[in-house]
Order: sequence, then structure tokens, then C-alpha cells
Amino acid sequence: MMKRFRSILLQVLLVAERINVGGQAVLEGVMMRAPRAMAIAVRRPSGEISVKREEVPPLSERFPIVKLPILRGAVALFTSLIMGLKALNFSANEALAEEEEKEELSSWAMGGTMAVALGFGILLFFILPLYLTKLLVPVIGQSNIVFNLVDGIIRVAVFLLYIVSISRMSDIQRVFQYHGAEHKTIFAFEAGEELTAAAVQKYSRLHPRCGTSFLLIVMLVSIVIFSLIPKLWPFWMKAGARVVLLPVIAGVSYEFLKWSAKNDRHPLVRMIIAPGLALQRLTTREPDDSQVEVAIRSVQEALEENGGYKDDQLVV
Repeated sequence: MMKRFRSILLQVLLVAERINVGGQAVLEGVMMRAPRAMAIAVRRPSGEISVKREEVPPLSERFPIVKLPILRGAVALFTSLIMGLKALNFSANEALAEEEEKEELSSWAMGGTMAVALGFGILLFFILPLYLTKLLVPVIGQSNIVFNLVDGIIRVAVFLLYIVSISRMSDIQRVFQYHGAEHKTIFAFEAGEELTAAAVQKYSRLHPRCGTSFLLIVMLVSIVIFSLIPKLWPFWMKAGARVVLLPVIAGVSYEFLKWSAKNDRHPLVRMIIAPGLALQRLTTREPDDSQVEVAIRSVQEALEENGGYKDDQLVV
């Protein structure tokens, strides 16, 4: 009884302090982030929930400059990539059968994995569309506006095709169920609900602060920013400029996501964010109660580790 009372009191206090939480679905689990802490909860094959939590001091404590608009978005992106990879590593080990040997990735292996994944994403979503558009120049003409518009359309098409393709995999569908559980739990927390499976299941699995929406915003913002690259530059310079401009694109997209999440009740904003919410229908699935229980455990552990610290720079 006391534990339940403490949990409810903690939720009330944190909602009153406007603490934002964000998260990420992992293999058979959910990673949740509070401003100063993270927790990963994973359902093991035995049925028990394994938890790892740790304090994560904000980088802005050491480098106040990263609080600046645009810059904070770029920092948040790379921080999220690092933490997400750590969470996936932990979840992969915990989701293994008990008799299988577990192996933690070294910091070098983790860095290498992140570099390969980031490089693959850049090649697939930014370099490939540029190359395909270059091949279409005899058809679309020399107009810089038309070139960037076609390039943007191809980029969004590749992104959507990728999402649709991976959504058909059975293992990924379970991850998407945990993604839905993560969103529902965050909605319930933000509403001040007692975090039970029954209460959480009432909420939508589509959240305006979702990373899926963020990625779609990145695709659209890149159309505008890439149009600033001089038309006469050779292919290799255009490709290199796109890589250099990625932090700027991430920063602008992050600021837009924050603004839209705070104003999502306005009719015009709701219309703007509708495509991102629609895309989440592909990257989330309705979770069962056992998956919601994992998400609840994760957010409770993150909030307890977080204590009374508050901030507002998280992405779901």
C-alpha cells in the first residue's frame, strides 16, 4: 500500500513540476527518459521484467551553450542515438533465452555500430535521392527549384518505402507494439493518471512528440535547407554539404517539433502535424497489457531515478 501511495505521489509531484518524459521502444521492452535519468525495462523469456536505470546529467550542465535553439536539437539527436544504442544493447541481451551467453558491446563496438547505422541512413535518405535526381536532370530540366522539389519527393518516398518494408517484419511489429505502449504510457503520465494497464490503454498510441514525426519533419525541412546549396557545385560537393548541414536540419526540425507539441490543440497546428501522426500508424501497434506493464515500469523507474529535476528538452 505504501509503495502504491509513493508511486502516485511521485507522479502528482512530477506532473505539477511539468517534467517531460520521452522514450524509445527496444527489443521486448521500453527505454524511458526523464530529464536527468533513463531507465530500460525488458520482459525476459521467463516473464520477469529486468530493469536497468542510471542518472544521465544533462550536457548543458557542463556546456551551457548547448541550450541555445537549433544547437540543442542537434545535440539532442546525437545524445538520443547514443542512449538508444545502449538501450538496444541491454534489451538484446535481456531478451535472449537464459541459457544463451550474453555479450556487452564495448564502447568502441558501440561507436562503430552507431557510425555504420548513421552512415547507412545518410547514404539511403540523403545521398541516394541526390544521385537519382541527378540522373533525372535530362527529364526535369535545369531549374534549381524543380531539382530540389524532385529530390525532396524522392527522399520522402524512400523514407516511406523503408518504413513500410520494415513494418512487415514480425520482430519489428513487436517493437512497434512496445512503441505504442510507450506513447500510451507517456500520454497517461502527462494527464496525471495513475499508471495502471487499464488506465494507460485508454490513450492513443499516436503522440505529437514522436521520433517518427521528427524524422518526417527532417525530410521536409531538408528540402528547404538543401535548396541553399549552389546549383553549379559538383555532385561530391553537394553530397558533402548535405552531411555538414545535417546538424542544422536536426536543430530546426527539433525546434519545430517542440513548438508543434506545445500548440497541438490549435486547428492549424493539428493540420500541420497530421502527416506525422498518420505515419505513426505504421510505426506503432496496439500493445497488450503485458507490454504496457513494461512501459509503466520503465517510466516509474526513470522518474524515481530522476528525483525532482525538471527540464523540457525531450523527444518521445
